[in-house]
Amino acid sequence: MDAIILDFNGVIVDDEPLHFASFSDVLASEGIPLDAAAYYADYLGFDDRAAFREAFRRADRPFEARTLARLVADKAARYAVLAARTLPLVPGAAPFVRAAAGRFAVAVASGALRREIDAGLALAGIGDAVTTIVSAEDVHPTKPDPASFRLALSRLAQAHPGAGPWRAVVVEDSLPGLGAARALGAGCAMLTTSHPAEALARADVVWASFDGHQPDELVPLLRPVEVR
Repeated sequence: MDAIILDFNGVIVDDEPLHFASFSDVLASEGIPLDAAAYYADYLGFDDRAAFREAFRRADRPFEARTLARLVADKAARYAVLAARTLPLVPGAAPFVRAAAGRFAVAVASGALRREIDAGLALAGIGDAVTTIVSAEDVHPTKPDPASFRLALSRLAQAHPGAGPWRAVVVEDSLPGLGAARALGAGCAMLTTSHPAEALARADVVWASFDGHQPDELVPLLRPVEVR
């Protein structure tokens, strides 16, 4: 059976600017500066836990688990305020995903919080087109570790018993996401929502968005993958 695994931030919703704003604001309150260039170069693909750990490591600032929990909660609250004002969708994402559900088993695998993913899918009107969701609460290794993709495939296989062997293609926007797709052994289409096209040369295809594209274009990118 064929699967399409979609990242969320920068693939379904174009919300990386919101994440940067909320993340940098929380860091600023801790006396740690972060500019947009560093965020897009070094933090995309991290979940909030890993992003704060990395920022504090770079600042040579140790912190306890309870501090991490407070920072993650503060960032999530700030993001929620910004997303309530505006949450842009990636152009063409909604019709593309709905069409893909007629050809592929569809999963979302992201370092975003589950409530953020649910809200974005509801806004796009495609929650019913997605078979399974893997969020930051489900896995601790972050991309380029393919753990979230592997869990998504495992859940898809449970939802479709006896449907194997499996092939998969991933749609991503971050370089760690591309690395995770390669580690999984899947084909990978990249969107330029977070990086310029020239930075994504290792991808199988590079699109500006989903506009003008159809799910069947991803069929040649399907690769056999192991389901654990």
